[in-house]
Parts: sequence; C-alpha cells; structure tokens
Amino acid sequence: MYLIKDIEEIAPKIKKMVLKAPLLAKKHRAGQFVMVINTEKGERIPLTIADKNPEKGEITLIFQEIGKSTMEMGLRTKGEHVYDVVGPLGKPTHIEKYGTVVCIGGGVGTAPLYPIAKKMKEVGNHIITILGARNKDLFILEKEMKALSDEFYQTTDDGTKGRHGLVTDELKRLIEEGREIDLVLAIGPAIMMKFVSLLTKEHNIPTMVSLNSIMVDGTGMCGACRVSVGGITKFVCVDGPEFDGHKVNFDELLKRQAMYKDMEEMALKKFLEELREKEPCGGHHA
Repeated sequence: MYLIKDIEEIAPKIKKMVLKAPLLAKKHRAGQFVMVINTEKGERIPLTIADKNPEKGEITLIFQEIGKSTMEMGLRTKGEHVYDVVGPLGKPTHIEKYGTVVCIGGGVGTAPLYPIAKKMKEVGNHIITILGARNKDLFILEKEMKALSDEFYQTTDDGTKGRHGLVTDELKRLIEEGREIDLVLAIGPAIMMKFVSLLTKEHNIPTMVSLNSIMVDGTGMCGACRVSVGGITKFVCVDGPEFDGHKVNFDELLKRQAMYKDMEEMALKKFLEELREKEPCGGHHA
C-alpha cells in the first residue's frame, strides 16, 4: 500500500499524484516507469515517474483521466492509499552530452519528458524545448520545463498560446534556419511522434521516442506491448520504452493502440453509470 501524500488537478482531466515510495524514489532513473494498481481488483496502469524527492521518499505521477481506471484513480484523495506500485521498469534513458538537444512534448507527454530533459541539461546540453497541446489550458509543467530550457517554444492546435500549429511546424522552422541539432527527444501521442520522426529522418537528425503501447504486466511476459523496431519485434516494457524513432513502425503501433477501444468505452460507460447511481439525488459526474 502506498500513501497518497497529495493529489491535485493541474489541467482539465489531468491529475498530479504524490506517493510515499522511498525505494522507488531512490532507485528510479530518468526514462523509467512504474505499473500502478489503484485498488485490489484494479488493472495495472503504466505511468512514468514525472519527478521524485529521494530525501522525502516521494515520487510524483501525472496521469490523464481518459478511461475507467484512470478516472477511478483520479477520484482518490490525500491520505488514502493506492494498492500497489511496481517498478522501476524499463531501461533508463542514455544520458550524455550531445550538444543541442530538442525536447518535444505533446500534451501529457511532457510528464515523462521532464526528468529526461532535466538530466540532459545537468550534463551540459543546450536544451531547446517545444511543447504542444490542443489549447492553452492543456499544458503541464510549463514553469519547470521553461526553467531548464535554453530556448522554449509552444504550439497550440487552436492558436490560443504560442504558435498556431503543430510541434513539427516549430521543429521545421529550427531546421530551416540551419540550427545544428544533435538529438531530438519526442514524447507524446503516437501520431505526433510519427510525424516528428518522419521530419527528422529527412534531415538525418538522430531521434529518440518513448512509446506508450498497451501494457498488461510490464515485465515482458504477456507480449501485449510488442512493437516492430527496424523490422524486429521488441517489447516496450523491457526493451524500451525508448527507441530510435526512425525505426519504429508507428502505423502498427497506432493500430494496436486502438484494438480495445470498444471495450474501453464500454467499461468507462458502465463505471460512470455506477457513479451516478451512488450519488444522492441523481447527481452528475462529467
């Protein structure tokens, strides 16, 4: 059981949860993730540790309420416990001084990007950050990312903040200006990582992506998170989550992510109906 030290909404339907987890706070390295089991009968949810405080023995998780399990977890309150947290899992990010590193975060992808960018900055890289979101309200960790960045840019689909457009538009501008880019790190929706990788491949810029495939156990046993990288089957949980973006078969990944969409929607619908039934006077949950 892991004590919830704090939980708050940091953007619409995006929650930040701080857990008491001394061993995880000590062992975790940038790029690794954990499997969270909210309740005894709950499913495993893969989440990246967005921040940690080894002195206090705390880890920070950021998640978006999109399905039954994440929505249920979002209803937890300070002082309660989550049933279990397994990790740290996956391979840590390889950190070295590359030169100029462009860190691209799409939506909630900024959460796993932050600890990696922080480490890249610590070893002396010049950090250019590009954050993208559908609108100005959906950005997270803006202050934190801005503080560690040498250059900081934002894009929105609707033009309410920063550049009206996509993260690839901002990246394209940097490339066209002749900027020397030694590495691109992209984390966010698979479709975003796909188009970032297609753009950088054209210009031979090394690109690492952190994949968010469906996971069941997180230890390489079930095979649910398999992806094709350079024509070879890899498991995101043990071989990743980071891979060479130029070698990932994103179309296959996108198809696999949509496999259980109908079942996920049914589970969420049932959960919301049960919530409404529990509420006095037929109250409503959005």
